[in-house]
Amino acid sequence: MFEHPLSDAAVIADVHAALIEDVGDGDLTAQLIPAATRGIADIITREDGMFCGRPWVDATFAALDPDLTLQWQVTDGDPVKAGQRLLTLKGAARTILTGERTALNFIQLLSGTATTARQYADRIGPDAKLKLLDTRKTLPGLREAQKYAVRCGGCYNHRMGLFDAFLIKENHIAAAGSIGAAVAAARRQAPDRKVEVEVETLEELDAALTAGADIIMLDEFDLDSMQEAVSRVAGRALLEASGSIDGDRLGAIAATGVDYVSIGALTKHVRAMDLSLRMRS
Repeated sequence: MFEHPLSDAAVIADVHAALIEDVGDGDLTAQLIPAATRGIADIITREDGMFCGRPWVDATFAALDPDLTLQWQVTDGDPVKAGQRLLTLKGAARTILTGERTALNFIQLLSGTATTARQYADRIGPDAKLKLLDTRKTLPGLREAQKYAVRCGGCYNHRMGLFDAFLIKENHIAAAGSIGAAVAAARRQAPDRKVEVEVETLEELDAALTAGADIIMLDEFDLDSMQEAVSRVAGRALLEASGSIDGDRLGAIAATGVDYVSIGALTKHVRAMDLSLRMRS
């Protein structure tokens, strides 16, 4: 729904914060190793999935030691198999060990996110009209990173935050007085921004359509109601299904003809991929 190109500045900011958190004013244990000691290490995956996070690893080791050599065997969006080597690092042993946890944290989380997105996308297949969207239910400070991982996994992004589109929900409607009043206020405030309205009934759907909403979110609609919504709207607005949607229902939802399904679980319930860094003896 929205295009969110990955920002180099965001990657660098993520890495800067992570290194301050983990390294602080110095890695005490790494200093036990002579500064001149060279090392080689491999990052491998212990399970199947989708790989994601390479820019964060590059930025981590570049910040610690730009002379370190990184030899990648994968790129973001690649499927990987258990036991596969993802990256070989060559250079100062201290640098490799200091950056290990920060680098792994990023790619474990982002590969886990991409893997989850791929699993959902596979439920509807590559030729489906329906697009699966993420939400704002992301780890604080890592929204752009997780949304990037969602795209690497084959799904799509909803808005980045509260600033790039209107999403008028029940409480906004109550405060504004009506769906029509809320949409009209949005058009006056920022006429160039998309206006989405969340509805809970077909009557509210009609009101949102009359008000001229660009996108209408169908909250907790059953399949018959989704089908009726598609019929009533007849292409005059985009329709997004949301609320308690799991992978088992996606095929049936796709068949109703709605345009989008938003799924918080793409980023909220993610399990990190099991990865490991091993120094060679």
